[in-house]
Formats: sequence, C-alpha cells, structure tokens
Amino acid sequence: MPHSFTLITTIAVSLGLALLMGLIANRLKLPVLVGYLTAGVILGSNTPGFVADIELSGQLAEIGVILLMFGVGLHFSLKDLLAVRRIALPGAIVQIGVSTAFGAIVAASWGWNLAVGIVFGVALSTASTVVLLRALEQRGLLKSVNGSIAVGWLIVEDLAMVLVLVLLPPLAGWLGTNPDNSAGELNSDLVTTLLLTFGKVSLFIALMLIVGKRVFPWLLWHVASTNSNELFILSVIAVAIGIAYGSAMLFGVSFALGAFFAGMVMRESDLSHRAAQESLPLRDAFSVLFFVSVGMLFDPDVLIEQPLHVLATLGIIIFGKSLAAFLLVLAFRYPLNTALTVSASLAQIGEFSFILAALGVSLGLLPLEAQSLILAGAFISITLNPLVFRVIEPAQAWIRSRSKLARILERTDDPLAELPTTVASSYVTSHVVIVGYGRVGGHIGEALAKQGTPLVVAEQNREIVEGLRKRGIHAVAGDAAEPAVLIQAHIARAAVLVIAVPDTLRARRMIETARILNPPIEIIIRTHTDEEAALLQKESGGAVFLGEHELALSMTRDVLTKVPVSK
Repeated sequence: MPHSFTLITTIAVSLGLALLMGLIANRLKLPVLVGYLTAGVILGSNTPGFVADIELSGQLAEIGVILLMFGVGLHFSLKDLLAVRRIALPGAIVQIGVSTAFGAIVAASWGWNLAVGIVFGVALSTASTVVLLRALEQRGLLKSVNGSIAVGWLIVEDLAMVLVLVLLPPLAGWLGTNPDNSAGELNSDLVTTLLLTFGKVSLFIALMLIVGKRVFPWLLWHVASTNSNELFILSVIAVAIGIAYGSAMLFGVSFALGAFFAGMVMRESDLSHRAAQESLPLRDAFSVLFFVSVGMLFDPDVLIEQPLHVLATLGIIIFGKSLAAFLLVLAFRYPLNTALTVSASLAQIGEFSFILAALGVSLGLLPLEAQSLILAGAFISITLNPLVFRVIEPAQAWIRSRSKLARILERTDDPLAELPTTVASSYVTSHVVIVGYGRVGGHIGEALAKQGTPLVVAEQNREIVEGLRKRGIHAVAGDAAEPAVLIQAHIARAAVLVIAVPDTLRARRMIETARILNPPIEIIIRTHTDEEAALLQKESGGAVFLGEHELALSMTRDVLTKVPVSK
C-alpha cells in the first residue's frame, strides 16, 4: 500500500536545513533566527531546488504560533509590567502610533491606499520578543532596569498586537471600502460586527479568567501528583493547543489570542515555571518551523527589484521607531543609557509582524509586495540587531563628549536627579549609599531604615525613586555608573557604598568614581560568578558577595543548627 511522506519530508528537511543554517549564523555571530529564515528562503518556491510543501508548512507554522504565544503568556507578568508602567505603557502606545504613521506616509508615497498603509505601518511597529530576550540575556541586561523597561515596553506592544489581531478581521470590510455598500450600511455592519466580536472575545476572556484560572492550575497540580513527567508535558501541550483551537472554533478568537490566555492562566499555577521549562523544547522546535515557513514566503527578488522600498522599510524599523522611542524615554527623564538600550531593543521586527502580515494578505488588506517588504525588513533588521547593540557604548561616549548636547538630552533640571535642598548636611555624612533598590538592595535598605541608619538610594527606575521619597527615604534617579549621580548621593562623605546591581561593567565605573572622591569608603558588592567576584575584589578592595555562595553558607549554617553535634 503506497504511503505519502509529505509531512515527514517537510518536517525533516525544514528542521535539518534550519539546524545547518542556524549553526552557520551562530558561527558568524548572528542571531540563529537569521539561519532559520534563510533555511525557509532556500526551501521556498522563490529559489531554485527542492520546494517544501507550503500548505503543510503553514499548518505547522500555526502550531508554532500557538506555542510561541503560549510561551509569551506563561512569561507575562503583570507585576513586572506595573513596575515600569509609567514609561512602558504610554511610551509603547505613542511609539506604535508614530511607527504606524511613518508606514502610512511611506505607503502613500508608493501609491498604496490608507488601509494598506495602516496595516503596513502597524506591522513595522512591533519588535520581536524572542530576539529581544535573547539579546538582553547575552549581554546580562535581562534583570537590569534598562532590560525591565525594554521587556515591559514589548509586553505592551504584544498586548496591542493581540488586540489588532482581534479587531482586524471585523474591520477588514470597512478598511477595504467596498464600493457596493453605502456609508450607512457599512457603518451599521461595522458596528454590529465589532459588537459581536467584542462580545465573543469578552465571553472568552471572562471564562478564561474566572473558570480557566481555577481549572487549569488545578489540572496541572493533579497531573503532577501522578509523578509522570510524560503526562505533565502532555497536559501542558494539550491545554495550549486545545484552548487555542477551542477559542477559534467556539468564539471566533485567533489561535494567537487563545494560546496567550492559556499561558496567562497557567502562570497562576505554582507549577508554571516547570510548565514553561518542560514545554520549552517542543516550543522551540515548532518555533523553528514557524520561522522557516515565514522564510518560504520571502521573495529575494524584492531586494533587486525594489531596493529603495526595502531601504525605506528598514529606515522605519531601525531609525524611525528607534528614534521615536529614544526621544520618548528621554522625555520621561530616564538616563541616556536607558534611552539607547530601549532604542536598540526596538530596532527589529519579528513574529507578530509575520502573523499580522499573513493575516493582512489573507483579508485582502495587504498586497504580496508589502508582505515581502515586511519579511525583508525583518530578515535584515534581525541580522543587524547585534550590531545596533554594539553601537550603544560608542554612541553614548560620542554624545557625552559633546557636553552641550549631553546636557540637552539628559535634562539636568530633573528634580529627581538631585536630593532636595531640605536634606540636612548631617544626614548625608557617614551615611550608606545603596545603588539599586531591587530584591537585594530593597532588603538591605529596609533593614537600614528600620534601625534608623542614614542612607541615600541611587536607582534608575524613577517610579521606585518617587515611591521612596514619599516614604521619607532619600533617593536620586539616574545611572550610578555616571559620576554625577553618585555625586548627588554625596558619595564623597559616605561611609559605605553598597552596589546591589549585578552589572560588572557599571559596578567597576562606580568603584572608580567612589575611590577618586572618597578613597577610604567601604564598598560592598553583589555578583553572580567567581570570575566577576575575583575581578571586583581586586579592583574595589571591599567585600564581594557571590549569590550562590552566600545562599550555600546560609543553608549550611541552618543545617548545622539542626544536626546534633557528634562527640
């Protein structure tokens, strides 16, 4: 009996070539996503040689989208978003608006209508969460204030894109401006469709937040009690794909939105970390197939036939929206380093752009040419993103070398950047300066405040600084790696400097400033690795605490108090 091996062939060839191209990309110091996209281009119908089954690849890509969005939901933390909400929420919304406007203006200059321009601009406005997280992780910035702002910014972008995916299908007819209908009929149909869509989505969200929030964490816990790892993994994947499919069939909600909420309700479980960890290999595998399938749609001829269009698209992605984000971050009076980091983080587009472009084409709102330009923009911007991050330090040095320009950008009239004049001189003499008020610095600060020890906090997160000042704790906003911030914290008269941020490069600058202004100051530093600990110990001459080492010592002391002493 003859058998068709199309599915197996498609998966085998896609994964095999993705592995090869991913290894080559990694060797060239490029994101592996570039390798996956390149594999898709090679397997697509627009290049000679073997052509994979596009339809099957598209269905496999849908599974990839489901698992990608499920992962985004699992990692979505309302608490993390709220910590940077004052900059991430308005900043991301304004930046999306500016990027969309850029896209619409450029599209109009090419002769495209407003509907195409809006969808095109929105697709260029959102950066890839996958690319960002990997870039921040590689540079040790994921847990930093700059990293938190960038991730919070992208969470808002992701939520906005989820909303766009929900609204675009019912808006498609109106945006398409069907000439056969009158304006009144269009408006009536549009309102009816939107109300129906919102009703279905609201019902789905309510069920997920009220019922799913209780049922699915309970299910995870029940399956985990069987001690079967296979059943646990199966339950996670079954919930992700099952909810995505059920939401689409019963409520008309996109697979992406259904999977996102599946991840969100799973996060309520105490086992959410294990669920994320156990499902990661399968998510990664199908994510690869998603990026390969996207590459299959890319037509390389667009680079030759429309190079100016490609450059204009790249200009919006790398310069347009990054410049908008840069100015917005500075407008919120965050340091220059934060503005440059957020700008570099947004200088690329990824998975949501692909999903939105495919949806726009299927709804007749985007021409294939626009999709090719979006794919070309993603391909090139992801490739160039590591280079953009490397430019941060030279750009910062160049700006600071132009002191007048630096003063304009840094907004030196910032009231949070200096201590109030009402602070008594005696309070900022022989005091403690704490850099970073996160989990570590916060515990130290609270302990010192309880016993009445004078302290000044230097923190990049302006919302934390505002909160501390309301509580009567003296704090200054800014990057303590810059001498001006430590000067404002009166480091010259301080007794102790506590560096509670896990950033070796910035810590070394703080140590240098502190030793110049106050040579006898005691310095206490936290770090993550033995190599960093040895380096900082040598340079600071102070006490260096390694997280895992201190945890082991504390646990050992506790164990020894519970074990009878042998005679």
